[in-house]
Amino acid sequence: MTGISSDVIRGYNDTIILCLLLNRPSYGYEISKQIKQMSNEKYVIKETTLYSAFTRMEKNGYIESFSDQDNAAGKRRTYYRITDLGRRYYRDKCDEWLLTQEVVEKFILRQQDAEKEKTYGSNPQLS
Repeated sequence: MTGISSDVIRGYNDTIILCLLLNRPSYGYEISKQIKQMSNEKYVIKETTLYSAFTRMEKNGYIESFSDQDNAAGKRRTYYRITDLGRRYYRDKCDEWLLTQEVVEKFILRQQDAEKEKTYGSNPQLS
């Protein structure tokens, strides 16, 4: 497997984007690059997914957009910054992730668990 399925990570795109906006405003291409880099290229967010998330989060009050013209080409660029409501939402999503991880971990068999299962079957008294 070379990457993460978009179906698996879909519910956490907002969390990922908000995390990258916690310390400073940024723009779409930069956020996309950061996600790719921080995930060691295991997750590459699609442009349509990224901009849909921006639209949804701005509508919900989690981020604000603003234009800036500070790039070398002199073109206007849309930046995004997290709001106080977005910071609260981010913290809630992080708490939700920890709970989700705790539950899903119960169903992830490690290699040694899988070997025991092959050897002893599902009888826990034999292992």
